[in-house]
Amino acid sequence: MKFVSDHHFPRHSHDHLGVGVLTSGGQRSWSGVGTVRALTGDVIMVNPGEIHDGAPLEGTAREWRIIYFDPGVIASEAREDFAGPAEIVRPVASDPILAWRLTELFESLASGHSDSLEREENLIRALECLLRRHGIARFVSGGSSPSVTRAVQRIDAAPEQPVSLTELAALLDVSRFQLIRGFSREMGITPHAYLVQRRVLLAQRLLAEGQTSTQAAIEAGFSDQIHLTRVFVRHLGVTPGCYRAAVI
Repeated sequence: MKFVSDHHFPRHSHDHLGVGVLTSGGQRSWSGVGTVRALTGDVIMVNPGEIHDGAPLEGTAREWRIIYFDPGVIASEAREDFAGPAEIVRPVASDPILAWRLTELFESLASGHSDSLEREENLIRALECLLRRHGIARFVSGGSSPSVTRAVQRIDAAPEQPVSLTELAALLDVSRFQLIRGFSREMGITPHAYLVQRRVLLAQRLLAEGQTSTQAAIEAGFSDQIHLTRVFVRHLGVTPGCYRAAVI
């Protein structure tokens, strides 16, 4: 996928492992290790479920190409050579070798002249280079507290369903103050912000399955299509309609 944007993306996460190359401009982003900068030629990486954001440096548009790997596919392909969860250890790296491997992959995927063997080979070589050079250790040590973990599980189980801070706090037997403070500290965003970004991810899946923006809005828990469009553009920089047209 190729993007050119001066959009400021709010804190959010993805279900997949994202790896890309910044091809022009620069980006500042918040991550689990704090604020980081990526410049032209740098490799940008994000683990599944990792909260992050993104803003252009100096307000100018930046361009990047990125691919998202299904964690299950990575686990299957890497099980004989790598032990433990397939996770990266840094959000940005100045790594010309990996950038070259990824560029080869992007070009073969975009080319109408490459065959399936070339594309698969470039995919596996890029993935192997990523894991060998940037590790598979846990990105964040220690994990979440039990109460935050249960709050996340409750939201993940049914993001389309309404939920209040009072309900979550009662479910976890903590005060609302304790919940929002602990959640924000460990997740990097508030419970409501996390709920919204999970609804955006659900809407993305529904749109990719062919549902209309109106259908996706209702099933993902948004009040209407206008609400979905406003949140979708804020998180992804494109409208639901444009996203649907690009993926189906």
